[in-house]
Amino acid sequence: MAGHSHWANIAAKKGVIDKKRGKLFGKLSRAIIVAAQHGGGDPGMNLALRYAIDKARKASMPKDNIDRAVKKGCGESSGERFEELIYEGYGVAGVAVLCDILTENRNRTAGEIRKTFEVHGGNLGSTGCVSWMFERKGLFLVPAENVNEDELFEIALEVGADDVSANGDVFEVTCSIEAFQQVSEEFESRKIPTNLAEISRIPANTVDLGVNDGKKVLKLMEALEDHDDVQSVTANFNIPDEIMAEVIAD
Repeated sequence: MAGHSHWANIAAKKGVIDKKRGKLFGKLSRAIIVAAQHGGGDPGMNLALRYAIDKARKASMPKDNIDRAVKKGCGESSGERFEELIYEGYGVAGVAVLCDILTENRNRTAGEIRKTFEVHGGNLGSTGCVSWMFERKGLFLVPAENVNEDELFEIALEVGADDVSANGDVFEVTCSIEAFQQVSEEFESRKIPTNLAEISRIPANTVDLGVNDGKKVLKLMEALEDHDDVQSVTANFNIPDEIMAEVIAD
């Protein structure tokens, strides 16, 4: 398993998301605000808002928080104007890293993200330096213990998924952005649990990492995820199963 799905599984095992739930709610609020600013406050007419709200609900974000974010985005209460940016760079061993950003101050954020890359042995690159290596797709990680592979394959392809593959203790389901909502709703209706359900960036190729480089890249990923302005981080690394336990032990 590689790239973002690889990192998602590692983050879950290390408890990264649970430790930072308050920070996560802040990021989810920003996504809702921006979606409402661009397309209005009706999730039935604004697919980006619907996706942002669904993601917030799956993270157990309180309804009041969601409603306040929608109102801010619609201008019903005073709120910041966030800018959507993509920062691109490299970690150790030439690993390509993409950061989706929502910020009200691009100069401050750029300086802080550049410093984070440098502290962890990487560097922030120019626009377009690595984005060509990734394709935006819907991504679902389904725990293998909860579903039969043949059954999942049949259900997923019936509702427009592109592929289902076994990766360790999960099945990885990918689909086009257009099919994401349909696949998501089908999984929910059939009570198929997911460790991850989001529109992500899938790398075309990956860089295999050993123990030392693997630890360095994971520390960079965690540091970037911890930044308030970073919505998501994607990279094209792969850590072979036989050394994964040693890499995530810290």
